[in-house]
Formats: sequence, C-alpha cells, structure tokens
Amino acid sequence: MGSIFPLVIWYVLLAAIMPILCAGMAKAHGFGKPLSEGGYDNGMPRQWLAGQTGWRARANAAQANCFEALPFFIGAVVLAQQAGVDGARLEMLALIYVALRVMYVAMYIAGWAHARTLAWTLAFATNIAILFSGATGA
Repeated sequence: MGSIFPLVIWYVLLAAIMPILCAGMAKAHGFGKPLSEGGYDNGMPRQWLAGQTGWRARANAAQANCFEALPFFIGAVVLAQQAGVDGARLEMLALIYVALRVMYVAMYIAGWAHARTLAWTLAFATNIAILFSGATGA
C-alpha cells in the first residue's frame, strides 16, 4: 500500500460520517426550539424523526441507507486490502464509491428518485468491483 495510512481509509471514514451528516440535516431545524413548538426531542429521537416530512424525512431515510451500505463497503475494502489489491486501484474504486454515495444522498434529499436509484446501483456495482478486485489479480 505504500503509505502507513492509505487514502482508502479516509474514504471509509467519509462513508462512516455520511449517515451522521444526514441525521444532522434531518434534525437541524428542530435544534434550539422548545418541544412544544416542534423542537427536536432528544429523548425520543426516532419517534421525532418519524414525524418529519419532505426533504427532512428523505434525509433521515438517506441516513438509514448510508448505515445499511456501510458494512459491505468496509468489508469489501478490508478484503481487497488483505488480497493485496494495488493501493492506487483500491483508492480509485473507493473514491468512486464515496462520490456516488454523496450524489445518492444529494439526490435522495432533492427527491430525485430515479436518479437516486441509478446512483445507488452504480455505487453497489462499484462496491462489488472493490470486493472482487483481489480476484482479478490486480
């Protein structure tokens, strides 16, 4: 891998931070408001989030999807590293994956369902490419 802390690890960190950012977007308008005025309820956060609508509800759904996609990405990266995949190749695939996931989240929040599905599909395919990149002799 060449460096002690390969760039791919930063991409894993970005992927891990994405659901937290989505949650923050979903909750942000409720911060600082009293509960009686619809403010964020940290005592019942999931119930409060379930009552959101529009782009905030979509940001919350994007959060859930980011958490769902994360284990496969991390596992694929670890297995590729263990298989000795060329670091530059792995970093490029991981960058593509994270970029597609960022686009996915943006499209989800914007309400662009068909484009979002395309971004999800391409990110999933990229993750499969990461997983099998060690099997190709790369």
